[in-house]
Amino acid sequence: MTNGVAGLIAAVSVGWTLWHGVTEGRVALVFGVLVVLGELARWGSGTQREPAPLGAAGALAYALLGENAGRATHHGVLQVIAVVVAAALVGAVPHVALGRGPVLGHLARRVLTVGFAAACFQPLYNSGKLGEWVGHGPYFALVIVAVLALTALCDAVLAAATAHARTRWPFGPLLRDELRALLGIGSAVCATGAVMALAVAVAGLWALPVFSLPLLLTQLSFRRYAAVRATYRQTMASLARATEIAGYTPQGHAHRVADLSRAVGRDLGLSEPDLTVLEHAALMHDIGQLSLVDPVPEGATAALPEAEQRRIALLGGAVVRQTGVDSAVAVVVERQADPYRDQPLTARIVRTANAYDEMARGEGPSGALGGPLNALERLRLATGRDYQPEVVESLARVLSRGGLSSRPVG
Repeated sequence: MTNGVAGLIAAVSVGWTLWHGVTEGRVALVFGVLVVLGELARWGSGTQREPAPLGAAGALAYALLGENAGRATHHGVLQVIAVVVAAALVGAVPHVALGRGPVLGHLARRVLTVGFAAACFQPLYNSGKLGEWVGHGPYFALVIVAVLALTALCDAVLAAATAHARTRWPFGPLLRDELRALLGIGSAVCATGAVMALAVAVAGLWALPVFSLPLLLTQLSFRRYAAVRATYRQTMASLARATEIAGYTPQGHAHRVADLSRAVGRDLGLSEPDLTVLEHAALMHDIGQLSLVDPVPEGATAALPEAEQRRIALLGGAVVRQTGVDSAVAVVVERQADPYRDQPLTARIVRTANAYDEMARGEGPSGALGGPLNALERLRLATGRDYQPEVVESLARVLSRGGLSSRPVG
């Protein structure tokens, strides 16, 4: 739906602009080049919600541009969208050539958010109403900031609604995460877009490279931070494989539990930081088994006495703390052997996902037949003592729609 609306708006805008010609072609060309460079600079970018921050800032600045070195501009909403679409497509060519083509959702959001900003600003400015109401002093800058704030809110709602329609995850937590992301690279994009528009109005197009530099440095910092997080997650994944290599757990068990746990956590509305803790704890939940002299068959520790289960869990938590991981991850690992009513929600999720993976493959002390349906039935029968009913039902929903999260957070 979103892609279709954005595609229609883009087609109408490009067609209208080609028919009527480009107003102030030099200005359009400069901003188009800036958007192209921004799209090219997203190579290796670690920012997930805004993969091309410089391109986004340049597009917003063009949407909010009213003057160029003191001379009024006259481009309208449709030309703004047409220039941004054309530039984004040109910048996407190298990505497509390398097999890393842009996601349609990214282009659709760009069209809709830039179109929203332009529609809020350009008609009022070109008609002279904005000048009559606020003049060109500090109130004018406040209007631009207000438009950008509304645009950012619109983009967050759009992103959350699109994700909700695609995954059926709860809308509220999705919107909360999108709004939280605005405090990071999103605020830098909005601030740079506002400053660019105001600077070009006074100093002309030469102001663009000057005010692009801070955002490029910010993007570089985000990229390095993302690289550190990716390395950190790879280290966690390698540690999780230690139990598999040593023969204590089946191959791929930790990653399957992590994927299931993250999907269930998302379904239950956990925030992004909690999902990160959940994923890391799920990867490390069996690390305490390395203290065993003889491996438990298939790593199914449920057959062990409760005291032994608790000892393994505590040792696992101690190992996690030595890695320098967030202490919340160690707490989840340490609490795996506690009664579920005494556990935090993240520990309950890992416990349920771990049991499901064991039962679905026909493992565990009972030797019951495996399979998803049998595993879910056994989990439901054990909700009185071992598993939280809400978590089990969430797991059933995730499995029914095949909704495992494919995006690692790290």
